[in-house]
Amino acid sequence: MDVIERFCKIYTDICKISPDDLESIYARDVVFIDPITTHRGIGEVKHYFSNLLTQAESCKFDIADVFHCDGNNSARTQVTHIVNWTMHLTLKGNNKHITLDGTTQLNVEDDRIAYHKDYYDLGEMVYEHVPILGFVIKKIKGKLAS
Repeated sequence: MDVIERFCKIYTDICKISPDDLESIYARDVVFIDPITTHRGIGEVKHYFSNLLTQAESCKFDIADVFHCDGNNSARTQVTHIVNWTMHLTLKGNNKHITLDGTTQLNVEDDRIAYHKDYYDLGEMVYEHVPILGFVIKKIKGKLAS
């Protein structure tokens, strides 16, 4: 099983893994970026996932597409794979279910992910679920769409 297959398997249900399982897909010096922050090194990535695991009741990814990108793989941030997904997240103590579409860019080196960058709508994931702020954001989106 190559690293992309292992990546897809781990992300099927994040709540069923141990942070130590991340060592099977990420390089020791991985750079992991999402719309909130950047994590450098496997230790920071494992800490990030440990925190997620304490807060999430369920966190599953439906991976729709995995595209292999040809090209020169000499730069750390060179994208070798693009992954399109839908995340289904339920937080502990909260019956609210969040569904979110996103895309991940990956750089694979020596059968490990050296670079991981997530793209998703942070407002859809977080801000729209804050009672008053969510109402305002949805109103603004509605106005812009009309």
